[in-house]
Amino acid sequence: MSEKKIIEERSLILNRRSFLGKTALGVGGVALASLLGANLFRKDENGLLTKDDGLEGVKGILNSLHHPAKIKRVIYLFQSGGPSQLELFDYKPLLNKRRGEDLPESIRNGQRLTGMTSGQDTFPLVGSLHNFSQHGKNGTYISDILPYTAKMVDELCIIKSMYTEAINHDPAVTFFQTGSQQPGRPSIGSWLSYGLGSENENLPAFTVLLSRGTGRPNGQPLYTRLWGNGFLHSLHQGVQFRAAKDPVLYLNDPKGITKEVKREMLDNLAALNDKHYQDSGDPEIKSRIAQYEMAYRMQTSVPNVMDTANEPDYIYEMYGPEAKIPGTYAANCLLARRLAEQDVRFIQLYHMGWDQHDNLPGAIAKQAKDVDQASAALVADLKQRGLLEDTLVIWGGEFGRTNYSQGLLTDTNYGRDHHPRSFTIWMAGGGIKPGIVYGETDDFGYNIVKDPVHVHDFQATMLHLLGIDHEKLTYKYQGRRFRLTDVEGHIVKDILT
Repeated sequence: MSEKKIIEERSLILNRRSFLGKTALGVGGVALASLLGANLFRKDENGLLTKDDGLEGVKGILNSLHHPAKIKRVIYLFQSGGPSQLELFDYKPLLNKRRGEDLPESIRNGQRLTGMTSGQDTFPLVGSLHNFSQHGKNGTYISDILPYTAKMVDELCIIKSMYTEAINHDPAVTFFQTGSQQPGRPSIGSWLSYGLGSENENLPAFTVLLSRGTGRPNGQPLYTRLWGNGFLHSLHQGVQFRAAKDPVLYLNDPKGITKEVKREMLDNLAALNDKHYQDSGDPEIKSRIAQYEMAYRMQTSVPNVMDTANEPDYIYEMYGPEAKIPGTYAANCLLARRLAEQDVRFIQLYHMGWDQHDNLPGAIAKQAKDVDQASAALVADLKQRGLLEDTLVIWGGEFGRTNYSQGLLTDTNYGRDHHPRSFTIWMAGGGIKPGIVYGETDDFGYNIVKDPVHVHDFQATMLHLLGIDHEKLTYKYQGRRFRLTDVEGHIVKDILT
């Protein structure tokens, strides 16, 4: 390379460093401010959440909301494994009347099957062995294995017409969480952290809680990339809270390290990192500084929020006996409420064990018992504290189950395969019409016949409630502008207040 070319390249590098290092609103500065800044929202005279222009600091990449928001946080109760809608919400008496008959080809219509049932010679129809009853003002059918959910049906918007393209667990879960079946994209919580930042400087914007159910305790695993930041800055990744002595890994200091020593160490480290940033202009350095500072504050905030010992007895009675056992679904639902009180933006619960290819009648009853009381208690608890009006609660898995038996059908036993063509989720909280059922499947519970809702529609609607236009929250990476809903998604307006 000629001397002239070397000088030109060096000049270009220095200009970039100078720009990134000295511009107050550079990408690194935005990332740091999203953790260290102040509140983004206030309520106007109509009770809608809007940006508070009187506050200083930058909260995420969005300087203002795209439109007034109805909510400011999400609690997502993800039921991993694919809950059977036919045993829980989608009552289909025809399947019991025609039990054992082969699924008509006119209904299946050549639709894709998994490798687990594609080799079957027949597809015997099977209805639920569990009874359904009508509940609420509109007489909504709910399975008898969900008695607590049934009692609060007037708070729920039950969507029976969800559908997805993915037919196997990993791509299906990844699709719901990131908007793509391929790994590597940012998760929902990461997008919200990037766009809106955090309302609590002492806790992450995006937290994750895991539990394993009794329906199929050794079922499908989950991967940390499901709450990963993808191509966004690392400070936007989800922080997993564990049911252990140390809820967050590597958060506590070694013995002998005092707060004063830790503070001095962080200050010196920040000075070194800042010098490196001035030289290189790498925004990830600012992200790392912010993470160190967040970890320092979390040493106090995390133990406080995880300690439920001071919760009154009636709260434990609401959530059920397992609420006192760390790591259970009930305990995690209680923690979700405590995190919501601290204005954590996105609270993700994963409950494993719904993948019931065989022994379904008994397994799903156990799994439903794991989640029924605690899910209902969470909604009721949020409501009694005035938090439900600006919180969205979501319950559902990555797909549904087939209306025919996988493997041998007997009088008392059967299984169901994956079914992406139609399944059920429910939503409750701010901006959602309560006490309604949206969408409809055919009498066989196989195809959607009214108001289909795609995964991207669900994601677009959730972002809309948060004041975000899903087409405008983007991130440029490798020459393309990415978004959670990729190139699709429509807001489901009929379920909104």
